[in-house]
Amino acid sequence: MSRFCLRPPMLLAGALACGPALAVPGTGLDLYGRIGWAYDDNLLRIPGDAPAFDNGRSDSWRTLEAGAVYDRTISRQRLVAHAKLSKVKFDHFRQLDYDGRDVQGTWYWQLGNRFEGELGVVYAQTLAPYTDFRSDQRNLRKQRRGFFEGGWKLHPRWEAHTAISRDKYDYELAAQAFNDRTEDVFELEGRYLARSGSAVGLVLRRIEGSYPNRRPFSASLLTDDFTQDELKARVDWKASGATTLQALAGYARRKQPSFGSGRTSGVNGRVTLLHDPGGKLHYRASLWRDFAPIESTVVSYTLNKGASAGLTWDARAKLRVEADLAYEQRDYSPRVALPVPGGLDDSLRTASLKATWAPRQSISLSAAYFHQARSGSQLLGIGKFKSNGFAINASGQF
Repeated sequence: MSRFCLRPPMLLAGALACGPALAVPGTGLDLYGRIGWAYDDNLLRIPGDAPAFDNGRSDSWRTLEAGAVYDRTISRQRLVAHAKLSKVKFDHFRQLDYDGRDVQGTWYWQLGNRFEGELGVVYAQTLAPYTDFRSDQRNLRKQRRGFFEGGWKLHPRWEAHTAISRDKYDYELAAQAFNDRTEDVFELEGRYLARSGSAVGLVLRRIEGSYPNRRPFSASLLTDDFTQDELKARVDWKASGATTLQALAGYARRKQPSFGSGRTSGVNGRVTLLHDPGGKLHYRASLWRDFAPIESTVVSYTLNKGASAGLTWDARAKLRVEADLAYEQRDYSPRVALPVPGGLDDSLRTASLKATWAPRQSISLSAAYFHQARSGSQLLGIGKFKSNGFAINASGQF
């Protein structure tokens, strides 16, 4: 993984405020700190026709963060480590106050001229999302991840690649224990490297998921354990000096027998287009169709189909503006064998606008607006909601 900052899934403000704190490669140790304030007019994502918790829907909160990044290159080996501690305090829903943890270490290894890869671990503790689960109680989610990637250059134009990873999720709230899970991923890939810098590969992947606890609404004695087999093409095409097309897409077959036949298959993947014409504007767009976990009491995953678009404007030498829009339709039909008039799905819409001013290379100030809306699903007991908020942050690196 190349991201040092794991985004808090509960709040869009967390993602907008979570900028990368990176050390200059090979320079050793860097320290950083961040202070922020944010407001959300529907913090717990309560449907418009549902009563609020404690007579309130909105809340504001303060965030303090301190962290360190170590980046050192020794011969052909590179070691990168990141540790961050955060303290979040809410003004109204004080029971949600929590201490966050984010620790990551990666060894970018290289043996001779033919073998290279990554070996690393990640630990993160943050609030789980309230988008699909109604509660006003604190629900910390802990993620532990270990991963290994290795590449073998068989020829200047051909490379073999393998990857293994394990992600384990644990939830603090007993009412969410059925979302505890472990996901193991095994991957093999053959890749062709073109002289232009483009690359294309064929990926064979297997995902094994294990859920130790049953969902409260499941009539079956089976858990939500699943296997997913994928055959996909990975493309990194330098279409021009300004345009890059990245894709990982193909066929996926999923078996999860706890509801109905538990079998579903079809096109699966993501395509991203990046366009950087060399001026002040930079564009990005994505399309995806993918299985994704959902923290619901009824179902454990959805088939998501979505699109996003965004741009970055370098308005001044020290001022950057970012805007993003996304729409995602979530289909539960492949998971639940129930006759539902009009289909079984809902949708999520998100939008954000962020401005960052960096008066110095080591200091940045940012302000952001964010919006989220859900159409809802009556069968799953999740109604329609809208949420708006904004955040301001200041960070420094030493």
